[in-house]
Amino acid sequence: MSNASASVTIRPVQSSDLSAIATFIEPFVAAGKLLPRTAEELKDLVEHGFVAESAGCIVGFAALEIYSPKMSEIRSLAVSPEFRGGGVGRRLVQQCVERAHERKVLEVMAITSNDEFFQRCGFDFTLPGEKKALFLQTRDL
Repeated sequence: MSNASASVTIRPVQSSDLSAIATFIEPFVAAGKLLPRTAEELKDLVEHGFVAESAGCIVGFAALEIYSPKMSEIRSLAVSPEFRGGGVGRRLVQQCVERAHERKVLEVMAITSNDEFFQRCGFDFTLPGEKKALFLQTRDL
């Protein structure tokens, strides 16, 4: 873990963080790494969201969206470039997974372009019994 990453704390999102989170994720949205989030969507993620913080600044964010007692999704995972590779993203994912476990949600999914990262966090393409998630996109690209 780098010295920068060692100085990072992970904590639950507070309503007062929303503006800073919106600003933090803007470059990731602009780069096409994250989907845009409205203020209302971000507000909905507060209850199960987590920020990584260093020296009072947000350097990472992730949220768990709970769809049902069976299914949840890790949303909007982002880590500042200078804090990548030091375990910050993994710690954010772990917090989301722990929240799912606390809420007795059976499955956590991640839709990502970085499947190797999520596999290192224990995710896989199949569930026990060879169940797989398949997707069909209905919106225009």
